[in-house]
Amino acid sequence: MKEVGGRKERGRSEEEKNKETANMSAPQVEDQFLCSICLDVFSDPVSTPCGHNFCKNCITQHWDVNIPYQTYLCTLCAVLDHKPHEIVPLKEEFETKKAELVKTEAETQRMLQTREMKLQEIKEAQKLNDETADQETALGVEIFTALKESVEKTLSDLVKEIKDKQNATKEKAEDLVKGLELEISDLKKKSSVMKPLLESEDRLDFLQKFSALKASPPTKDWSVVPSYEGAALRAVTQLQKTIMEMIEKFLTEAKLKEAKKFAVDVTLDPQTANAFLVLSSDRKRVHSVQKKVDAPDDPKRFSHIFAVLGEQSFSSGKFYFEVEVKGKQFWGLGVAEESAERIGRISLNPDNDFWTICLRNGKKLKANESHPVDLNQSVPEKVGVFVDFDEGSVAFYDVDTPAPIYTFTNNYFFKLRPFLSPFPIYGFLNHEPLIICPVNQTA
Repeated sequence: MKEVGGRKERGRSEEEKNKETANMSAPQVEDQFLCSICLDVFSDPVSTPCGHNFCKNCITQHWDVNIPYQTYLCTLCAVLDHKPHEIVPLKEEFETKKAELVKTEAETQRMLQTREMKLQEIKEAQKLNDETADQETALGVEIFTALKESVEKTLSDLVKEIKDKQNATKEKAEDLVKGLELEISDLKKKSSVMKPLLESEDRLDFLQKFSALKASPPTKDWSVVPSYEGAALRAVTQLQKTIMEMIEKFLTEAKLKEAKKFAVDVTLDPQTANAFLVLSSDRKRVHSVQKKVDAPDDPKRFSHIFAVLGEQSFSSGKFYFEVEVKGKQFWGLGVAEESAERIGRISLNPDNDFWTICLRNGKKLKANESHPVDLNQSVPEKVGVFVDFDEGSVAFYDVDTPAPIYTFTNNYFFKLRPFLSPFPIYGFLNHEPLIICPVNQTA
C-alpha cells in the first residue's frame, strides 16, 4: 500500500506540482489585469507613457483636479514620485486648455483688429495733423509776411513823405533866404538915403528926393512848406487801419476755407417749387416765368412766394453750399426749416423758420431778421451759405471778394433745407437764373 501508495503519491505529486505551480502563478498573472485604483479587472484599459495600466474611468477621475504645475502624471508615478503634486486627466485638460486657447486666440484677434484700426486712425490723424500744421504754418507765414510788408511799406512811405517835405522845406527856405537878403540890402540902401533927408530943412530938396524914393516892396509869404509834424502819428493811424483790414480779410478767407470743407451737393426739389418757377434738368438752376407752369397742387409747394427748397435736408453738424446770383436785380436765398409754412404770403425771417438775405432793385442788400437789417456793402455775384448746428448760426459770404455778408446767430435748428427765391420777373428785368455752383475747395 505504501509502495502503491508511494507510487501513487509520486504520481500525484507530479501532476499536482503543475497544478500547484499554476495555482501559485495565477494570482500573479491576474494581478496584471487588475486596476491599481479600483482593484478590479480592467474596464476599458488604458496605458500611461510610464507603462502603468488603469481603467480609463479610474485614471480620468484621478486626473480630474487642478494641478498648479500643469504636469500630467500616472497615478502610481504620482504616488511614488509626485506625492505633493496635484494631477488632472490629460485628455480633459487638453480639451479644456484648447477651448481656452481658442477663446484667447479669438480675443487676441479682436484686440489685434482693434489696435490695427486704432493704429490706422492714429496714422491718418497724424497725417491730417501734419497737413493741417503745414497749412496753418503757410497761412501764418502768408499773414505775417503780408503784415510785415505792409509795415515796411508804411515805414518807407513815412520816411519818403518826411524826406520829401524836408527837401521841399529846405529849398523854399533857401529861396526865402536869398530873397530876404536882397530885400534887406535894398532896404539898407533906402534907409541910408532916408536918414539925411529926414535931417534936411530944404523943403524943395526934400520933396524932390522923396518922390524919387521907391515904394516899399510888397509883403511876401514868409511861411515855409506845410510842416511834417505829426506825420508819424498819421502814418501809424493809417497803418492800424490797413492792418485791421488785412486781418479781417485773412480771417474771412480762413473761415471761408474752413466752411468749404463741409460742402454738400445740393439739388432742387420740384415738389416744393412755386408754379411760376422752372428748374433745369439737373435741378441746379431755377428761374421765374411769367406764365404759370402745369404743376399739380401740392401742400409741399410754395403757393405765393417764388421759391423752392433743396431736396437734401440736414439735422446736425455743418454744411455749406454756393449760389450764383450774377446779373439778377432781385433774389433771396438761405435755409429754411423743413416744417416751415409754404402756403400764403410769408415773411422770410427766423420767426417763421427762414434764415435768408435778399437783394432788391439791384443794390439794396438786406438780412431778413424780424426787423430787416440793411447791409452796406457791394452786391455779390456768388454767395456762400454756411450752417453750423452746434453754434446755431447761418453765415453768408461774398465768395469772390471774399468778404462776410451777414451771420444769423443764437438759433436752434431741427431739420434744415437750402432755400432759393429768384423773385418774379419785372418787365425786362430779373430773367437770370439762380445757380447752385460746385464749390472750389482750393480757392
